[in-house]
Amino acid sequence: MRTRKNFAHHKLPPTLTIVSLAFIVYACVSSTQLTGSWKSPEATGKTYNNIVVAALTENILARQEVEKDMQNQLLQRGIKATKSIDIFPPTGATKEGPDVNLLLEKMRGADYDAVLTVALVDEETETRYVPSNVGYRPVTYFSWYGNFRRYYTYWQPILYEPGYYTEDKIYYLETNLYGVENDALVWSAQSHSHSPSSMRKAAEKLAELTINQLAKDNLIQPQIMQE
Repeated sequence: MRTRKNFAHHKLPPTLTIVSLAFIVYACVSSTQLTGSWKSPEATGKTYNNIVVAALTENILARQEVEKDMQNQLLQRGIKATKSIDIFPPTGATKEGPDVNLLLEKMRGADYDAVLTVALVDEETETRYVPSNVGYRPVTYFSWYGNFRRYYTYWQPILYEPGYYTEDKIYYLETNLYGVENDALVWSAQSHSHSPSSMRKAAEKLAELTINQLAKDNLIQPQIMQE
């Protein structure tokens, strides 16, 4: 049984849509995968080397951590990267966030050439049944083998575990790269994280997958770092 919660999908709207990414900080997943990417035909031959990374969330800690992971991956490849929280920190003035025109003006004035956004666009809950488990152990003589009472009392709770229902969470994320100069979508990638349990490492994995794909699609040119 699956239930899905959908989030609006926007391409850098008039005001930034705030989407909660708190799960990235508080939860890691058993698997985080990039499921697809798209590159604008007009982006051929264009690379970016001064990028702002922006997590679209009202959760300050989540925003800071997700942006830091993306920034670190870019810096490791010799690409200039700045967290959006360092350029326009949260003020709490409005729920909608700062005016997007002011953000673009500020980025253009500082010679940034692209902004990389991260957003949670969908959430799904999957209920599944975990069947009972009957274990087996090799025959070895211990004291409890001496009579039925001791044998049954020792092994019965160990060998049999009843079945149960559990819920898995699947989170669908989108990362977009926009050119700052013309405010145009250059690149987009979709990914998902399945069965969260502690998600700190998932944010790091998402950043690694995203930046690797940007390099593969020739939108950044990793530099050899000098030791």
